[in-house]
Amino acid sequence: MFKRHKSLTSERKREIFSRGVTRSMLRNDLRNFHCLSQLVLSAGPLKSAPVAKHSKTVHFEIEILDAQTRKQICIVDKVVQSSTIHDVKQKFHKQCPKWYPSRVGLQLEQDLGQQVSWTTVFLAEYTGPLLIYLLFYLRIPYIYDMKESSRRLCHPVVHLACFCHCIHYIRYLLETLFVHKVSAGHTPLKNLIKGCAFYWGFTSWIAYYINHPQYTPPSFGNRQVTVSAINFLICEAGNHFINVILAHPNHTGINACFPSPNYNPFTWMFFLVSCPNYTYEIGSWISFTIMTQTLPVGIFTLLMSIQMSLWAQKKHKIYLKKFNSYMHRKSAMIPFIL
Repeated sequence: MFKRHKSLTSERKREIFSRGVTRSMLRNDLRNFHCLSQLVLSAGPLKSAPVAKHSKTVHFEIEILDAQTRKQICIVDKVVQSSTIHDVKQKFHKQCPKWYPSRVGLQLEQDLGQQVSWTTVFLAEYTGPLLIYLLFYLRIPYIYDMKESSRRLCHPVVHLACFCHCIHYIRYLLETLFVHKVSAGHTPLKNLIKGCAFYWGFTSWIAYYINHPQYTPPSFGNRQVTVSAINFLICEAGNHFINVILAHPNHTGINACFPSPNYNPFTWMFFLVSCPNYTYEIGSWISFTIMTQTLPVGIFTLLMSIQMSLWAQKKHKIYLKKFNSYMHRKSAMIPFIL
């Protein structure tokens, strides 16, 4: 009886132990499931909802110009792409109350056509004359009579004129590439065509006469040629040094200061005129005209003088407003005259 009770007691203990273990495991499982449920609920959905992207509103600025004078009236800013003409008129009226929306008509500017850079314009204008003149100087066939060209020798002034003409346009090309700070803006293609037609056409006319087999040298002979050639080279050098000074950062941009003469004698022209580069340019062409004594060069020099005088007077007026104290008794291009 005692042994049986003992076995029953051990079986009972084993049963109680197994039930305790089962309940403990069950309790742990429930606790783990509860923790997992809380974790899932706190984490939210498994796949995050896409975040709505904020669309960026693009604003524009509209420049309002007078239709007749082309002067700026105002700039209407913060104009969205969906704005109508009425919306633009209302904004325009807020900035300029005297312009009533019902009495204002707005229109877009005309299409200016295909655009080219200013560097391209200058390179095309100056490369053409350089090559065209050399073609006439070499007296290629179909330009002059070959028999007459072979019989007549070129006068020394013809060779000198070719040298001076090449020096002039080579300087132009080099300054365009390495000296001048050409604007990054563009100009219509028609301006390129006009400029090339002017320079290339006059170069053909000039070169044809100077390199013609029947060309007659200047009236006063070598003295006239020599003095004119020396003056031509002096003006070319002066033009170059002035352009170098004008390209200096202190003399460009909004905060530019008026160029002042320095130790270089060619810069002393600033004491007399505000645009000495045009003065030297006209001096070069006058010297070339006297050296070759041809009508086409004289006409070209006259037209260039008129154009450069207009440019010089326009710049002179700007200099008067910005540097009034430096412009005392200065002329625009020709000392004491213009």
